[in-house]
Amino acid sequence: MKINALVMLAMLPLLGSCASQKVLDDYEAELGALREERTALQRENAGLQDQLSQTQMALSSTNGELESARAVVATAPILPTFDNGVEVGMRGGNLVIMIPSSISFGSGKSTLSSNGKSALEEVAELLRREHPNGQYWIEGHTDNDQISKSKFASNRVLSNARAMSVLEYFVANCGIADSSCVVVGHGEYNPVTDNDSKDGKARNRRVEIVVHE
Repeated sequence: MKINALVMLAMLPLLGSCASQKVLDDYEAELGALREERTALQRENAGLQDQLSQTQMALSSTNGELESARAVVATAPILPTFDNGVEVGMRGGNLVIMIPSSISFGSGKSTLSSNGKSALEEVAELLRREHPNGQYWIEGHTDNDQISKSKFASNRVLSNARAMSVLEYFVANCGIADSSCVVVGHGEYNPVTDNDSKDGKARNRRVEIVVHE
């Protein structure tokens, strides 16, 4: 018994040394894991910072586009509207009033219909009120169907005759000065859409009043 006790006493420092080494190994392993976790967190944070920077740049760009759009809207002209088939738009900075032939002229004719006269009176009122110092280019247009049953020799001649009818009605009945107008007949050569369908042809048959300030 004495011998066994002595052996145990002799082994105590060795056992203590083994335990201390295990604790140290466990500590170093835990420290290594924490270092790896910290490195991973640093990489993740760097990635999040990069995403935040990109998001801020995109937001800044979007805000700039929004401000530009607001500026365009704020400076865009308010276009008048008509409920008789007359269309209004802008082209090259000029107001364009389009009167379709369906409400103004019979097929192959240059004589204004009653609806066409009413439309011209409304248009003339707008011109006198909003653009009294403008120059009005009255431009006739047709589709590409060739003249067959009409007194006009060509689409260009027909388009010019229709534009002249508009001018004459403006001057005689609407208080528009002849000196403020220019008459042009484009014929089929300046369509707004293709002539491959009835709707396309109908849109191309028109008189446009282009306002030059």
